[in-house]
Amino acid sequence: MALRGCWRYAGVIPRLLLLNSAGVHVACLSTRPLGSLPNTRSSISDVLPTKWSIRNLSSTTNTDVSYDQLKQDLAGRTAVVIDVREPWELREYGTIPGSINVPLAQVDAALQLNPEDFKERYGGDMPEPADKIVFSCLAGNRSKTALNTAALLGYKDVLHYPGGWQEWAQNEQLKPN
Repeated sequence: MALRGCWRYAGVIPRLLLLNSAGVHVACLSTRPLGSLPNTRSSISDVLPTKWSIRNLSSTTNTDVSYDQLKQDLAGRTAVVIDVREPWELREYGTIPGSINVPLAQVDAALQLNPEDFKERYGGDMPEPADKIVFSCLAGNRSKTALNTAALLGYKDVLHYPGGWQEWAQNEQLKPN
């Protein structure tokens, strides 16, 4: 309510704040009229015009995870690894053992589900906002987008594996069985 009241005074300047599902202000930009803005639990991509993109939240910090770090995280179960490729890609190319498949188009909504629904839909435990999350894809592009989405939703320790499945498969082939 207070946020909508403040926007009355914003006039023509872009909207700068949006409440996420936890009631935390999330930075974004929108030129849509007030009546078309969603209340809460809405996708950030619903608010941003398609000609704009989300600012790369990870540009100021190192969010990359190496193959060896990822192996350690998986072995020690110290991170939730989310593979954002499409299910057909996992069937065709393979998966990183221990990862949870949440296609990129579903990451925003998936990270706002309740834990029971997340587990039922994706077959793994939903990460908490303070958990270490490593996003992976085929070659590192989609995982960077997923990282930014999770950060905007309030997840604190988000990383991505820039080598993706391609690097994983190459390193695993070189390892003796």
